[in-house]
Amino acid sequence: MSNNKSRLGRGLGGLITGTGSSKSQSKSEGSPVPVKKTARKQVIPSAAKTKSKPQPVATLAPNAPGYREIDVSDVLANPYQPRREIKEDHIEDLAKSIQSEGLLQPVVVRAKEGKFELIAGERRLRAYQQLKLKTIPARIIEASDASSAALALIENLQRENLNPIDEALGYASLVRDFDLTQEAAAERVGRGRATVANALRLLTLGSEIQGFLSRRLISTGHAKVLLGLESEEHRKLLARRIIETGMSVREAEAQVRRLKDCNAANGKKGGNHLPEAEQTAIRDLEKRIGEHFNTRVALKHSAKKGRITIEYFGNDDLDRILEKLGLK
Repeated sequence: MSNNKSRLGRGLGGLITGTGSSKSQSKSEGSPVPVKKTARKQVIPSAAKTKSKPQPVATLAPNAPGYREIDVSDVLANPYQPRREIKEDHIEDLAKSIQSEGLLQPVVVRAKEGKFELIAGERRLRAYQQLKLKTIPARIIEASDASSAALALIENLQRENLNPIDEALGYASLVRDFDLTQEAAAERVGRGRATVANALRLLTLGSEIQGFLSRRLISTGHAKVLLGLESEEHRKLLARRIIETGMSVREAEAQVRRLKDCNAANGKKGGNHLPEAEQTAIRDLEKRIGEHFNTRVALKHSAKKGRITIEYFGNDDLDRILEKLGLK
């Protein structure tokens, strides 16, 4: 754990410096990068220059090597951006901060087909677009596709925690798109191999549960417990119950153990001799009743009699089911 923190703690700037050799890095920073020549403009809009407002914080030396002021319209989106959703209110807050105090850190880009592809700074770029500013300070570096993807993921991990699914998709992109092993992908972003492997396991969950994780309705700990169930239907039912009842991870683990014990006990009672079509109908009915009560339901059926078993866990869960039955 401590190693991971120290490696990520170097900051994005330190990792960018390490993307190539020192020789190539100094060359990329010292050599002119082909950009459209524009008159240097003040980063802060004129509205921020009033006497009633503080002097904007200056963070870029006018001739700092590797830094340019580039046209906002020349910046292309990063195809490997791991964050799928950025809240608009965050952009608005950042835009107000930039308008008041200036840009505290430039975006990071690489030259791409006569323009610039964004590596880090999606929210800063969007804030500039919202303010309708023409140019933005940028650091231009040389980076491969794999390095660009890794740096974008690192920046998001450092600046603001990605939701677990976006983080897992970022790792999956490194492994899939750049033919990296899990160990190599972990090394790229300064994480342990086990961290990456556990994150990738989350992508084996169904889309509904991944949505719960993305919206942080359940925790990663809950998701790991759900992975202990083989049936996707049972996973969904338990996930919904976790949200509905505010169940802890430990309570979810206990429920998974009970489900497994129940399944094992049912398996010892022998096979079902009903026709296949009738068995299919019973399984479908079990599923529908289970979804209605948001719990596991077992249906035993014969031509003369049958039994419906509705599981519940604790008094609160029983109260919930009774309420659904219209009983108090």
